[in-house]
Parts: sequence; structure tokens; C-alpha cells
Amino acid sequence: MKKRKIAWGITGSGDKLENTVEILKQIKEEYKDEFDIRVYVSKAGDQVLKYYGLFKPMTVDYEKLWVEVNANAPFLAGQIQLGSFEFMLIAPATSNTVAKLSLRIGDSLLTNAAIMAQKADVPVYIMPSDIEEGTTVTKLPDGSDLKLTIRKEDVEHVKKLEAMENTYILKSPEDIFDVFKKHSKISQNP
Repeated sequence: MKKRKIAWGITGSGDKLENTVEILKQIKEEYKDEFDIRVYVSKAGDQVLKYYGLFKPMTVDYEKLWVEVNANAPFLAGQIQLGSFEFMLIAPATSNTVAKLSLRIGDSLLTNAAIMAQKADVPVYIMPSDIEEGTTVTKLPDGSDLKLTIRKEDVEHVKKLEAMENTYILKSPEDIFDVFKKHSKISQNP
């Protein structure tokens, strides 16, 4: 069976980043014969992966990581438009990425690719870091807590995205397991 490609986009959000990386590593192993997970990292994502000490380990776990040069390099949007990917996953997604997508601003590698995926009817799964209004606590690379207040404006962008066709909001890294199960031909066969 030919492996189907998945585009995994990593933005500059550190919230749930370590857990997301660990879950994708498990999924990569579980579905190694079915899916080829390609990792695309925004400029800010590159900084955050390095800040959390995750960039080098990911270069071991994944054959290649593509880091954003500009909105069209690497040429992810074109590959998605041509149907090269089963789906696109952006996890975790910063409030900046979510706002741009809800406003249809494709000026970065991942926003451009996600908007193109929507236009080409390729499913897009997004795990926003700012999903619910109120106070949240996230972990910094040194293990200390950082308290953040999520504003209604950020949540409104999430809701706008959730209403878009073929676009799905994930609330936690664990939800990513269900995405792969949904798209797995092996899981669907009795």
C-alpha cells in the first residue's frame, strides 16, 4: 500500500507543544505503513521548537523538516492544491495563525497552505492554543507555569474557523489520534 502524505504544520505556540510532538511520534509509529507525516514549521515555530529543545530530536524522528522561507517556500500550498496530501494538521496553532485563517490572510507558509487546502477540499484540522475564554496555565521550557488570559476576540476567531466547511477544531493533542483513525483505511476495514 502506498503511504498517504499528511502535512503537519507547527506554529510558534509553545502551549501543548511537547505533548503534541510526543503524540505525533506515537501516531507516526502506529501508522508507519499507512501515512507519511511531513512536518512544516513556521518561522516562529522554528524558534519555539528550538526554545523547547525539540527541533534536533524531531530531525531524528522525521526524515525532513521544512522551515518556512516565505508564504510559498517551501511550496506546500501548491502540493496541497494538487491533492498530494490526505489532510493538513496545524497543531498547536497560535492565536495569530487562527486569526489570519479566520480573516483569510494567507501571508505565511501555514496560513497560505491551509487556505489553499480549504479551497481544494482537503480537510484541515487545527488545534488552537487559545480555544476558550478565561485564564489558562501553560508550561514554559524550564517547567515553570505561565498564566495567560484568553480574550473573547481570540475565541471568536476559533468559532469562525469552526464554522468553515471541511475545517475542524481540535481541543487537545489527544484528539489527533481520532483524526488519524478517521482517515485510516486500516482502521476502517473490519
